[in-house]
Amino acid sequence: MSESSTSRVPRVAVVTGGSGGMGRAIAKRLSNDGFALAVHYAGNINKATEVVKELNAAGGRAMAVGGDVADEVAMTRLFDEVEAAFGGIDVVINTAGVMVLSTVVGLDLDELDRMHRTNIRGSFVVSQLAAQRLRRGGALVNVSSSQTRLQDPTYAPYAASKAAVEALTPVLARELRGRDITVNAIAPGPTATPLFLDGKDQEAIDRMAQLAPMERLGTPEDIAEVAAFLAGPSRWINGQVIYPNGGLA
Repeated sequence: MSESSTSRVPRVAVVTGGSGGMGRAIAKRLSNDGFALAVHYAGNINKATEVVKELNAAGGRAMAVGGDVADEVAMTRLFDEVEAAFGGIDVVINTAGVMVLSTVVGLDLDELDRMHRTNIRGSFVVSQLAAQRLRRGGALVNVSSSQTRLQDPTYAPYAASKAAVEALTPVLARELRGRDITVNAIAPGPTATPLFLDGKDQEAIDRMAQLAPMERLGTPEDIAEVAAFLAGPSRWINGQVIYPNGGLA
């Protein structure tokens, strides 16, 4: 093996929400692919540190970075920190999100504002910084939800916030013409993460697991495979929303 191949600097990925179920699986998958990882957390540094220790113990290279995704000052510092540590940024996977379930009639508008701050403003802040900082050949992957298609009762506030992510993504892809940066979104169906499982009884979980032709919930690893594909070899997929949901919608 030549000296140039053994000393090659690894590609660098930032995973927002990287201490959560889906983000953690994506961070592990990218680390297995040789990426250096910045594992983002909003409030729980202990969970992010656990992920970092796991990745480093497996021979990877990872660091924990914190900040509110909706705070452009905090996220600018985060991007600065990652660039200082790893030399640049090639991929951003934006999994950070909040889900509030409510009927439209019964919705607490303060909860709507809280969710939109993370899901909409946060997506814009992270996308803006990614557009400014990603190196050529890079990729931004936002996370939406299949609920934008499913029209399930009580999901309207969440689906509305994720529809904004789906609108943002292809426009940004076109605005980055000539930069050799892809911008896509993944919109998972019901996936066995704490965000999805929290507050649901077993009957509701079983019912939703049977909706897809595959007759099961998605796993974080299912979603991580799609994210890794968009982060790496899929240079001809751009400006798209992909729905990894087992054929649900």
